[in-house]
Order: sequence, then structure tokens, then C-alpha cells
Amino acid sequence: MKTGISTASLFGRFNTEDAVQFLNKTGISTAEVFLESFCEYNKDFGELLKERKGALDIHSVHVLTTQYEPQLYSLNDRAKDDSFKILKGAMEAAQKINASYYTFHGGARFKKTPVKIDFERVGAITREIMRVTESYGVKLAYENVHWGYYNYIGFFSTLKKYAPGIKGTLDIKQARQSGISCNEYIKEMGEDIVTVHLSDVDGEGKMCLPGRGETDFKDLFKKLRDVGFDGALILEVYKNDFENTNELIDSLNYIKNTADKIFG
Repeated sequence: MKTGISTASLFGRFNTEDAVQFLNKTGISTAEVFLESFCEYNKDFGELLKERKGALDIHSVHVLTTQYEPQLYSLNDRAKDDSFKILKGAMEAAQKINASYYTFHGGARFKKTPVKIDFERVGAITREIMRVTESYGVKLAYENVHWGYYNYIGFFSTLKKYAPGIKGTLDIKQARQSGISCNEYIKEMGEDIVTVHLSDVDGEGKMCLPGRGETDFKDLFKKLRDVGFDGALILEVYKNDFENTNELIDSLNYIKNTADKIFG
């Protein structure tokens, strides 16, 4: 079990390469790299990150919301083909920094009308996405996202039947926004969880750094331990959830100390 910070927590404060360099200088061991835009989805940018990351272990990569991921499932062949080209570029960057996983939002559910997922079709495309990522040494980890395909219990377990080998990313913030207990997501993804995005929420419902809110992290970690979790606990908050970057390190230490008591 590893603990680390996502560069997404520094989005708007540092460019990606500078965020990676900052995290390396703090002495933390693990990070998730949040690739911020199209100019970063290529091997040259991956080389820059490789130079800047130093000894930092890059557990996973993540990309910006809906820039291309939903279009991987598009019925429009041109949109789909273009999106797969962008995906390959992002994986070139991921390969350069030896990322193990790709935290994946997947399809979007922006329309208010009900969405009936054709799992045979979605599963086939997901297998295609997995073949691309795995050709770069990166495994796909579908994330629960309140506006995405995986915003209800049952999506992951059904998709897994059509896309065996898929992994999962648990985001407790997104679980809150979906109105579903993260415990239910843990039950569904089980031992397939490889990454957990951690944040906290205070008594007024405002997101904050872990250790400053009301989340019972001991209970959360026990439930993760009980399903055999052995991945990375990643601190992922927004830039306005803290004032000084030193607060991130303090929060990560809280996560690590709490996790050590549970995982041993």
C-alpha cells in the first residue's frame, strides 16, 4: 500500500511539470500525474516529466475531464478515431514516466434523459481502450464519477463481464456527489481497486483536506483492507481547499499515519 498526492491538487497553482518537480522536492514517494491539456498528451511532454520527477514514483496518470474520453465511445467514427489518437499520445506520456495505471472517467451522462448503456458495445470499446493502454504498459482503472457512466452501483460489475481485467479507481468525493456511500463502491470494485482518491468534507459540506473534516478514514481504510486493497491512497483536492502547499504534506502525513495503523 502506497500513499501520495495527485498533481490535480496543484491545478491552477503550478503547471504539470512544475507540480511534479515540487512534489519530488518535498520528498514524498508517490504521485498521480494530472495531465492538463492536449499539449501534454505526447511523448515529448512525457520526457519533460521524466526529467522533472526525479525519484518520484508515478503510480498513475489522469486527464482533464471530458477532453476526449467520452468521444472514445462515440457513434461518429471520425470523433472516435481522433480520440483514440489522442489516447495514444497520452499513453506515450504515461509510458515515459512509468505510470502503472490510467485513471479513466469514461463516458459522460450530461443529458437529463435516462441513459441506457449498451454493455456489449461499451464493453467492446473498453476492451479496445485497454489494448491501447496495455500496449504502453499501463492498465485501465475506471473511476466512479458522478457525471460519468460509472455513477451507479452495477456499472463496474457488469462492464467487467465484457472487459475482463479492468481495474477500478475509487473517488470518495465523487461518491459523495453521486449520493452513494463509498462503501457500496468498495463492495462492487473489491480487489480490483488500485487507486483511491482521498479528500474530506466539513460539517457544512465544504470539501477540505483529509484530517480536517468529518470523514472516518479509519473505517474507510478497514473496508479497503478487508477487500484486499494494496494500491495507492492518493490525496486529491482542489487548489482552494488549502492556503499553503505545506498543508498538503501535513494532510498526506495524516493519511499515511492513519493507514499505517490499519494496514500495518
